[in-house]
Formats: sequence, C-alpha cells, structure tokens
Amino acid sequence: MTKRSDTGDTACAYRRTGADPVRDISRLTTLTDREKEVLLLLGTGLGNRQLARELGIAERTVKAHVARIVEKLQQETRLQVAVLSVLAHELLCADPRCACGSTAPLPSGLVGASAV
Repeated sequence: MTKRSDTGDTACAYRRTGADPVRDISRLTTLTDREKEVLLLLGTGLGNRQLARELGIAERTVKAHVARIVEKLQQETRLQVAVLSVLAHELLCADPRCACGSTAPLPSGLVGASAV
C-alpha cells in the first residue's frame, strides 16, 4: 500500500472525499431550541447516557433527538453531526460568557490548518 505522502497528494481532505461539514450551515435554523441544545452537547463527545443525565431526560428521548438532528441536518452519522456542532459552536451558543466568540489566535502549529 502506498502512503499518500509518497504520492505527493496534498489535496484538501474535504475536496478529495467530497465532504464539506458546513456546506449548508443554514439548516441549523430548522432545529428546535431543544435540538440545538442537544447538538451543542453532542459536540462535547458525551454519550447518550451522559446527555440524558445532563438534559434531565430519558436516554430514549436523547436517541430520538439525535436521530431528528441527523435527519434535519442531512448528515449520515452522529459523528458528522458532532463535528458540525463543533464547527458551528459560535452560531449555536447563546452563553455570553463562552469563549466561542473569542478572537484568541490559534496555536502556531494549527495556523496553516485553519485555511481550509
């Protein structure tokens, strides 16, 4: 198997795979406030049981919310939705004390990675 670095292929992973996690960020407006809350928590990496505890609802209800969010955002997996949550955090988060609006610079090793 040939390593990608050996072939000289430096194309963007998004372009190579045809993926674009934020292609239609406007779909976030189709979510209810509760679904947005669940979406934000999905971005933290919590499992269904922890989400249920955090939200004060049944685990079955969490699963239903996640399924609707995946469908409304036209994604295929929970992971894709979690990635979208992280990328769209600033748009979803209503907490004025959250650092998401911060203009803190990226660590020097990530500066080139931000230009996708």
